[in-house]
Amino acid sequence: EEVDCGQEGGPRNIASGIRAHYNADEFVGKKVMVLANLKDRAIAGFKSQGMVLCACNEDHSKVKILEPPANAKNGDRVVFSGVENGDPATPAQVNKKKILEKLAPLLKTDAKGMAFCGDAALTIGDKPVTSQLPSAAIS
Repeated sequence: EEVDCGQEGGPRNIASGIRAHYNADEFVGKKVMVLANLKDRAIAGFKSQGMVLCACNEDHSKVKILEPPANAKNGDRVVFSGVENGDPATPAQVNKKKILEKLAPLLKTDAKGMAFCGDAALTIGDKPVTSQLPSAAIS
């Protein structure tokens, strides 16, 4: 997919793997959450420049994208509420410190579909990031 993350270089190419769960009409033009500070990775013959975040059930048979608040703009930063959020980690730091591997087990949606990392809600401004799939892991 081409995903506009609000950057000068234009949209990012991202191999998301959600084609089995969304048709083009459901996905094109939809705002999504992108983990943008990952190193580019060669997938399916091109460099994927990020990861579209989705909530999924245990066997991955149900997958729903994480949705930013309605007033979010392309490129808005997601923060963990109640946590001191410094500068974003660089792709090299994410890789070297294995940040994604440490956070991945903590990413989930609650019974209402709100996204969390541990006990901290994922927010943009003061509005929550959500999914249509409650009580699910985020990957």
